[in-house]
Amino acid sequence: MANTIADTRRLFTKPQNLNDAYGPPSNFLEIDVSNPETVGVGRGRFTTYEVRLKTNLPIFKLKESSVRRRYSDFEWLRAELERESKVVVPPLPGKALFRQLPFRGDDGIFDDNFIEERRQGLEQFLNKVAGHPLAQNERCLHMFLQEDSVDRNYTPSKIRQA
Repeated sequence: MANTIADTRRLFTKPQNLNDAYGPPSNFLEIDVSNPETVGVGRGRFTTYEVRLKTNLPIFKLKESSVRRRYSDFEWLRAELERESKVVVPPLPGKALFRQLPFRGDDGIFDDNFIEERRQGLEQFLNKVAGHPLAQNERCLHMFLQEDSVDRNYTPSKIRQA
């Protein structure tokens, strides 16, 4: 058996100064899903969520954006990413079919607690997806995060870094 000696030398690191420690991060991506609003009446009633993006990543054309999306838009994004990208796409929070049944004692899918749970799940989903380097190249993600409306008839493509 050959004698091997482990290399225990430390990597050389430059000392950190105050600007490095407390300055803006070199790369950041913040996505918040907030301000749920329920609109419409009867069977045309649905909830939209504000999706706010702040980033300094060069792949995104806008460094700050805010759009409103409903649950079906998140379903569309997930389906597009599964179809077009090589990324393992995390699940969305559940559809809550039981909550849509009539004659329930609560507001069903429009109950404040349910809307808050769904909002948290949608925010986690978006942060996982948008944080993935391969997903960041997908046009559907950029459209979802930065354009006022989702064009479901778009041509799938990759985003090239500016």
